[in-house]
Amino acid sequence: MVFSISAYYERFIIDRPKTTLWLLALVVLAFCYYAPGIRLDASADTLILENDQSLKYYRGIKARYGSDDYLFVTYSPKKALFSPAVLDDLKQLRDKLAAVRGVSSVVSIWDVPLINSPRITLNQLQDGIRTLSTPGLDTRLARKEFISSPLYKNMLISEDGQTTALQVNISRNDKYYRLLEQRNSLREKQLGQALTPAEQVQLQQVSTEFYHYTAGLQQQLKEMIAQVRRILDQHRSGADIFLGGIPMITADSIDYIAHDLTTFSVGVLLFIVFILAVAFGKLHWVLLPMVTCFCAGSIMLGLLSLLDWPITVVSANFISLMLIVTLSLTVHLIVRYQELHSDQPEAGQRYLVLTTMYKKLVPCFYTTTTTMIAFGSLLISFIRPLIDFGWMMIMGMAVSFILAFTLFPATLMLLKPGTPATQQDLTSKITKYIAGKIQLYPKKILSAYALLVLVSIAGIGLLTVENRFIDYFKKSTEIYQGMELIDQKLGGTTPLEVVLDAPADFFEQSGEEEEFDEEFLEEFGMDAEDFSYDDATEAGITGSSYWFNVQQLEQIRQIHEYLDSLGETGKVLSIASTMAMLKTLDPQVVNDNFMLSVLYSKLSGQIKASLVTPYMSEDGNQLRFGIRIFESDPDLKREQLLIKIREKLTGHFGLKDEQVQLTGMVVLYNNMLQSLFKSQILTIGVVFLAILLMFLVLFRNFKLSLIALIPNMVAAAMVLGLMGFLAIPLDLMTITIAAICIGIAVDNSIHYVDRFNSEFARHKHYWTSVRHCHGSIGKAMYYTSITVTLGFSILALSNFVPTVYFGLLTGFAMLMALFANMTLLPLLIVQFKPGGQAQNEPKPLESIDAHIAD
Repeated sequence: MVFSISAYYERFIIDRPKTTLWLLALVVLAFCYYAPGIRLDASADTLILENDQSLKYYRGIKARYGSDDYLFVTYSPKKALFSPAVLDDLKQLRDKLAAVRGVSSVVSIWDVPLINSPRITLNQLQDGIRTLSTPGLDTRLARKEFISSPLYKNMLISEDGQTTALQVNISRNDKYYRLLEQRNSLREKQLGQALTPAEQVQLQQVSTEFYHYTAGLQQQLKEMIAQVRRILDQHRSGADIFLGGIPMITADSIDYIAHDLTTFSVGVLLFIVFILAVAFGKLHWVLLPMVTCFCAGSIMLGLLSLLDWPITVVSANFISLMLIVTLSLTVHLIVRYQELHSDQPEAGQRYLVLTTMYKKLVPCFYTTTTTMIAFGSLLISFIRPLIDFGWMMIMGMAVSFILAFTLFPATLMLLKPGTPATQQDLTSKITKYIAGKIQLYPKKILSAYALLVLVSIAGIGLLTVENRFIDYFKKSTEIYQGMELIDQKLGGTTPLEVVLDAPADFFEQSGEEEEFDEEFLEEFGMDAEDFSYDDATEAGITGSSYWFNVQQLEQIRQIHEYLDSLGETGKVLSIASTMAMLKTLDPQVVNDNFMLSVLYSKLSGQIKASLVTPYMSEDGNQLRFGIRIFESDPDLKREQLLIKIREKLTGHFGLKDEQVQLTGMVVLYNNMLQSLFKSQILTIGVVFLAILLMFLVLFRNFKLSLIALIPNMVAAAMVLGLMGFLAIPLDLMTITIAAICIGIAVDNSIHYVDRFNSEFARHKHYWTSVRHCHGSIGKAMYYTSITVTLGFSILALSNFVPTVYFGLLTGFAMLMALFANMTLLPLLIVQFKPGGQAQNEPKPLESIDAHIAD
């Protein structure tokens, strides 16, 4: 015997509710078992394009010149910085931090080379570095050198000499980078061609190993930062201390994610309970949606844990969204069930449940599908957190739909119908009142929407992706305060690096040997017989390298001064800084290639490691300018800054384009922001086109499909326009608001139009059908939208500012979508009459009087 899908549904879900619930309970418990393994990730990699070619170059530069994996401690003593007691406290702090597990070294004013305290000779440079801890060093001269040094001023010490910094370097984990490179290279290959079975197995194994290894590293980092903070607390009585750096921001952001994921999900849940209790007044109408929401969330958490998908700052609110989506489906089912029960109070539970499911199956299926399409727009961003968030919501929508049509009806089958709920509640009066008003003032309302659209378009034109990372955090957080202090007193926060290569046609070495300066050699205890270019390659670096010679050092100095003159840049370090420091020992050293070669060959390893290696490659054919950008600068425009620097270097300074490489977190973050605009804003039209096609399949009427789409376009335009006027930039979280607005608002349109078609088939009166829709499906739209708005308003309490914007703007978008679907949508339907021939409509005043009489 052949059964249809409906027959299977009735046989296994409706007629065997206990079996269905037991099976669902086992599934939920299985996923709950894995749910605690969910991982949180707020690393810098979550803020950049996964396949960005700049990222590969950046990692190569970091491997050569040093990593960004360090903590930054600002230390502002209450007494004079160079007083014995303060210096001793600072030294104790440095020693304690250096002893922390995972710390490779600590750089402070105690550790860097000093050459003018008092001034040393060139010959003494061979003997090793002299630091603040060297016996007999004059601390007064040291203070003067620090605040005037081109290397240390505004980096290790503020210009006023009242604040210093300690750089806590974290040990480089080679295994992490090896696994990361293996995984990313296979992922990149997968984008262009199919992997072989062996490569697929390798990708799975590497991804699993990387996942578990990274989880362990994150825990170690969290413990290390906690230990660092305990150490800092021991020294706060004598100084104002702030902790900064990318690892610290990562750890704190993970805490924010965990806080938002738990606290705000619970907050949204409480709001949902409150709204359901007020709306439906019966315990089972509160518990049933809550159980469905809980099961959907549990399944998704377990699934994400099994798939090794971490939750990031972007997807931290996906549980809240899951609650909202699941609630929306169940509320529509409840309202439809109550209507049927009110119309047929004597009907049995099986009839009521089965009829409700069949009546709502098609609209719920299409609302789920269109919401999937909206979130699917995130998949083309090439930003891993957005891609993962898109897939999370797509899978979450599927889970919510399945549970709404299995768990919900199966549980209802175990309950009795009870007394029918009253249909004349406050919500019905509000929605019917709106129906009366739009019938009375159709032209005024349409004109108001036309004006709103024009204003919104103007606001959209003001949208920008330029935003300050410091603004991601509230001013009360340590992250904000630390970044602000570093910007104000220690030369800027966000790293930008300009790397200059030798031109491609540089291949000939100068065959001319410099004439020996015997007087200069005597300073190093040498004579002409002790030195020749043939004996030591390093001694002849001025002849073998492109950059490290008298001619190019002058251009390097000019480039350095240009970069330093930019209003957006703070501290700039390069080989020019080192040469300016060494020039104080002998002004002639930078004017003679021979003297420069000898000096370079005789520098101690410690001095080279501090003053040369961070800024020039070993062969002298590549330079690195380390720049810090003022993150707190309200006028910071990253894209314009990067373009300006490149054009100046290739134009005014005559460098070839391939010689100039800009890298660092400023570049990577800017690439991500620019990608957001291109991949999301410009593809919203594609999303609307896909939804229009879905509407055509559902409604089989082009005019009606287009009408159903317009209110959602208006709502999306209004929220984006508001962001433009309020100067709220697009970022990883606010960019998702458009998708959410489209996805959830479209749900309301589908339910409304589906109900309108049913009502129009009965009454053949447009306004009569509108009033009936507002009094029935309008209630469900009202409940879900108000719940979304109130639930997401609690996100305003987050310490992560994009989460605050996300909550408030999503709530605003839902209100606008509700209002548009309750006013503009029915007006457009009546004005353009896509439903067919109607009977004579009652006059507006008659309809309102009839409504009041009801």
